Amino acid sequence: MARHLALATTALVGLLVGGCSATQPQGAPPPAPPSSSATSAAPTPSAPPTPPPSPTPTPSPTPTLPEPVSDVGLAALMAEDVDRDGEITRERLQSETSTHERWEVSYPSGDLTVTGILLVPKDDGPFPAVVLNHGHIERDAYWSGQGVPREQLALVEAGFVVLHTDYRGHAGSDDTDEVDHSLRVGYVRDALAAAAALGNEDDVDPDKIGMMGRSMGGGVTLGAAVAHPELVGAAVVHASVSSDYEDNFRRWELPERGGTAEDVQEEYGELDEATEFYDDLSPRTYFDRLAEAGVPVQSHHGSQDDTCPPSWARDTEEALEEAGVEVDAHYYADEGHTFEADWDEAMERSIDFLQESLDV
Repeated sequence: MARHLALATTALVGLLVGGCSATQPQGAPPPAPPSSSATSAAPTPSAPPTPPPSPTPTPSPTPTLPEPVSDVGLAALMAEDVDRDGEITRERLQSETSTHERWEVSYPSGDLTVTGILLVPKDDGPFPAVVLNHGHIERDAYWSGQGVPREQLALVEAGFVVLHTDYRGHAGSDDTDEVDHSLRVGYVRDALAAAAALGNEDDVDPDKIGMMGRSMGGGVTLGAAVAHPELVGAAVVHASVSSDYEDNFRRWELPERGGTAEDVQEEYGELDEATEFYDDLSPRTYFDRLAEAGVPVQSHHGSQDDTCPPSWARDTEEALEEAGVEVDAHYYADEGHTFEADWDEAMERSIDFLQESLDV
């Protein structure tokens, strides 16, 4: 179940909502049927051989659906069918190297169009793929593909097709309202739509799609995995926000986005009173679905992170383990929110984990 590997003073990383900004330092053939032989002196025509039965794929376990608490929470999203017919539109070739292409793209997410960046290896596919979820960056300052350039490059150089989703309201994506942004479930929808669209790419093996998120994107990744684990073969989170929505709401929404926080509580109830509603926004509430579906999780967190406290990562690790999820957690003694000295090792571990989990 849990595997704890060490680095400096190792062991995990955590996870959903507002804040944690993603600072850029700135990737045998079937057996032959038995032969028939004559059983009488007079030869008779042999019956045609019966072909061997085709192997039947083993379906993935279907996690139990909880009763929806509201029409905007994770349980309601679980009950919805994700559109599997969405396709990625390559808008413009942004750049090209000897190893990969980088495209400006868009794809559908429900009634919205979401933009992003698609990186594709120059080799013979199909390839495994990763949906990459960025951290919080103010929408009026964000540009397409911002936040995780190192992760984009490392993943495509390792042979993954990478779709960095901008999310709704970011860059050229269609927008919604401030409450939707605050609840973050809309971003989860966009990440799931990205995974579904990736599965329709000729260059992608639809059975080998994982998800990675940094900071707020870690919460988005966990939310997507619990909502529709059939679309997320493995989940990796770096310097993640908490997997408990209330932690994030108190850390960022209340002190920094008071007007929106007030609107949320006015519409859905006070934080201390409408606990069922806010629990329904927390991936942690539904970690048992990851165990049922067999989705493994790897996390990376700096012990000096003063943006997303390491205690959040340890709480998430403990909750995953208690739910029976295979979790591989790493802590880095000298790292803060933005990884520097240990980033290469963290990414090497991430890529190894994805390759092993997706059977690449």
